[in-house]
Amino acid sequence: MLDMPALLAIAALGWGLSLCSYRFVASRRGWPVGALHADLPAVPMIVGLFSVFVALAFASARGGGVMDVGGTIMLFGLLLALFWTGFLRVGSQVSIILAPIATALLIFVWQATGNPDVRVDVPETAPSLISHIG
Repeated sequence: MLDMPALLAIAALGWGLSLCSYRFVASRRGWPVGALHADLPAVPMIVGLFSVFVALAFASARGGGVMDVGGTIMLFGLLLALFWTGFLRVGSQVSIILAPIATALLIFVWQATGNPDVRVDVPETAPSLISHIG
């Protein structure tokens, strides 16, 4: 079973952190930066910070403890950012597209499901209703 909202939060956090840190890392290592990072560095920073904020808010709502889902989101989001920026280097600039997509999907799923900790209980009459229908 996959926890799709948690995976979206990990993606939004990792790609958002990658966006925020790429220009700094690229300038120190001599990697090329894209036109958006060079000409309008505030745009990737704002997009990245928004993605990080939404992902951390979701992780906090899920339970921000180290052993909770929120802690897992933070850990794997950080690992994704390190891998995405450090290993993919110039390819990590695609985060400018992926981070807003993951963030928008996370917001949509989060709003559609409501509180992430709410569990839906099936009433006891549901099996009897299903047996009468079938």
